[in-house]
This record gives sequence, structure tokens and C-alpha cells, in this order.
Amino acid sequence: MKVLNKSISKAVDRPVKVLQYGEGNFLRGFVDYMIDVANEEGVFDGSVAIVKPIAFGSLKSFREQECQYTLSLRGKENGETRVVNRVITSVSDAVDAIGEYERYAAYAKCETLRFVVSNTTEAGIVYDETDEFDAAPPKTYPGKLTKFLYERFTAFHGDPEKGLIIIPCELIENNGGTLKDCVLKFAALWKLSDAFVSWVRDACIFCSTLVDRIVTGYPKEEAAAMCGQFGYQDDLLDTGEIFALWVIESEKEIKDELPLDKAGLPVIFTDNQKPYRERKVRILNGAHTSFVLASYLAGNDFVKESMEDTDVRKFMMTTVFDEIIPTLSLPEEECREFANAVIERFENPFIKHALLSISLNSVSKWKSRCLPSLTGYIKKFGRLPKHLTFSIAALMCFYTGSEIRDGALIGCRNGKEYPIRDDAKVLEFFRENSGRSAEEFAKAYLSRADFFGEDMTAYEGLTDEVAADIEAIRTKGMREAVKAL
Repeated sequence: MKVLNKSISKAVDRPVKVLQYGEGNFLRGFVDYMIDVANEEGVFDGSVAIVKPIAFGSLKSFREQECQYTLSLRGKENGETRVVNRVITSVSDAVDAIGEYERYAAYAKCETLRFVVSNTTEAGIVYDETDEFDAAPPKTYPGKLTKFLYERFTAFHGDPEKGLIIIPCELIENNGGTLKDCVLKFAALWKLSDAFVSWVRDACIFCSTLVDRIVTGYPKEEAAAMCGQFGYQDDLLDTGEIFALWVIESEKEIKDELPLDKAGLPVIFTDNQKPYRERKVRILNGAHTSFVLASYLAGNDFVKESMEDTDVRKFMMTTVFDEIIPTLSLPEEECREFANAVIERFENPFIKHALLSISLNSVSKWKSRCLPSLTGYIKKFGRLPKHLTFSIAALMCFYTGSEIRDGALIGCRNGKEYPIRDDAKVLEFFRENSGRSAEEFAKAYLSRADFFGEDMTAYEGLTDEVAADIEAIRTKGMREAVKAL
């Protein structure tokens, strides 16, 4: 079978406008996909040059396939299960920043270059004072970017028209601002000119973003059959869910230069992404954290299975629509529309999302994802939200165990052990306290300001309600306790 290449994809040659740090599945299934659609719709005419920023990995398949690959988006949309296959032609080059440094550095002189995107993991945007300007390239991503920008500043003699729009996709809050701070710190560390610093501040735009799409990557077990269907071999085959959202926050207007929204793509340009981040964290992540532990103890193992469980589904729906959405700042209709899309994502038949994998570090997750909804509900309505309150008890019952083994507290469901993974001090607390009476257990946990950021026993009735829920779960079992709500 012939290997996918430009002769098959019929790729159009376009000027390089985007430099992309990271060759992984997410950027190829998210950013490069959107550029490809925008090119096809005639609102953007540019290609992407991918940079492999670390020594690990290989660009062999990119070379063999001339950077062409297939993206298969699969999931539920408007109640229907859909599969959308697309050959992505927006990537024109892939270069190894370490093994091909000179070729990589030459892109700093590219006349048509306008954007930099990245996904170097949450740990990628970091300032390391041991990084060196003379390295080829510097070891950190911000270090690489600083040197690349300096070489561009030098090549174009500080021309303000040659500044770049930098759009990081790393999953940290204020990723653009954090990356800009790192670049300015490196400029100071390496004693780069004041003129360069001014050029970075004035000619370059650092955007903060919110990205949302599950990209499941290479479908190892299905790849042979899918390639047989396509009629070509594709070792870069990528898969993901249909849903996507890209919120781009910038101080200066950029949507005319990157008009992805005009191609019908789910891209929002704004000067404040916080309401959208709040909506995503509180609805999508908050729903996960509030129902998965109860669902696991009720006998389920996966998210989709949970959505097919009438009791768990009702619990999740009531939590989201009656207790979370009323506390959010965006218009209610927008939040309900987003929540309905989230439910379809949970029902995706192509993704097996294990509840135990979501359970990792649930104590800190509950604080960031569910606590603001609980306190917001109390403030707005003057009473406890019944289902969010129950989710605390469900967490505590899930975190019940007396032995820590191989870094995990050992829980038990229907006579079978399961691992509970969290910070050591969290696991030690539950090992020492989860065997106490419901009242003692609830008071001990809710009083831990280091877990919640405040003493939760101060909320009237909360300790008693959580204790009652724990007692119900212990005596009736999780399923009957959920039903009783």
C-alpha cells in the first residue's frame, strides 16, 4: 500500500506563516487542523513549519509522508454519532531544533512568518537560569523562543512589522503572560539589548489561551483497518473528538490576521478568557470530579458507562444544571449549550475514559473545580447544594483505606482492591481518619484548611450534611445513597 504523501493529498504550496513548537498529537489534531480548514475556506493562506524542540522522538514519518497525515474526528454531535476523516495538508515542513539547528534557526529570517504556537507540556513554560544563550539551541522552550526572537530582531534590524504573534497552548492559566515573563527574564539574564526588549514588548503579541479537545492520537488497534479503508499507509494517523474550543485572549486585535472564526471554526477572540475558563473548569472538569468517584463505587469503570447508568446520569445532570450553572458569570443559555455538548462528549463511543484515571489527585481537583460552585451556590441561595455536598462524602468514601502500598492508598470495592493516588499527606490523612465515625471523619476532613484553602466547618450545616451522606453510603451502599438524593 502506498504511503500518504503530497501526490495523494494534492497539497497546495503556501507561505510559512506559523512556527509550531511540538510535533505531538494534540497540536496536529487541533491547531494544524484549524489552519487546514481556514486554508480550504479561503480565509487564511499559510502553512505550518513544525519544530521538534527536544531530543526525544523522530521525524522519520514526517519525512516519508512529506508532513501529510489523516485526522479522524469521532464522537457524538447533535445526538448523532459521526466520523469525519480529513487529510491535513497545512504542515509544510518539520525540523529538528537540535539535530538541524541551522535549518531551524533560518526560520527566524522567514519574511512570511507571523505566528508561533506551542504545546511543550505544562512543564515546558519555565525559566531556568542555567539555560545558555550560546547553546544551539537553549534547552528550555522559553530559552529557545527568546534566542529565536533575538535572531529575528537582528535579521530585520528591529523592524516592528516583523514582530510575531505568540499563541501558547500549554495547559496552564495565563500561559501567554507566563511565557512573556520568561522571555523577558532570559533577555535580562543574557544581557540582550534594551532595543530588543522594547521590540518584544511592543512588536510581539503574547496571547493567553484556553484549548479544549480530547485528541486520542494514533489508534494502534484500529490503524491497519483504517488505512485499508483510506487506501494508503499513514503512520502519522491522528484521532480525536469532534468537539473543539479555542479561546484566544490578547491585548491587541489579532482576529483579522488569524480569521479562524470566519471559517466556521470554534474560535473565540476576547480580551478576557476568564469567564470561558471558569465555564470549562466548573462544568466539564467539575462534572468529572463531582460524579466519577460516586460512579466508581456504584460499580462503573468508564465515563461512557456512567452516562448509561440512570442513577449516575441523573446525579450528574442535576449537579451541572441545577447547582453549577446558576453560579457562573456567562449567560445561562451559553452555559447550558456548553453543558449539553459536554454530555455528548461523555457519551463518545470512541473514547474509553477510565474513572480511576480521572480520580488521580481528586482532593486538589475538588478544591479548584467544585469548591467555587459550592460556595457560589451558598452565597446566591443561602443553602447547601445537595449534590455538590454529596460529592464531598463520595470522595471521602472513595478515599477510604488503611494501607498505603507502592505510593497508593488501597481502597476496596465489592471485595476487590483499587489504588487511590494523591499527595503523600493526603493519603496519610485518609489512612489515619477514614475508619473513624462519619461525624468525626467529616469534621477532621472539612477542617483541613490546607486541603480546601479555608476551614469548611465554618459553613453552617455542611459538616452534619456530609456526615449524614457518609453514613448513608456506608450503610446503604453508594447506589442506594445516590438514588435517595
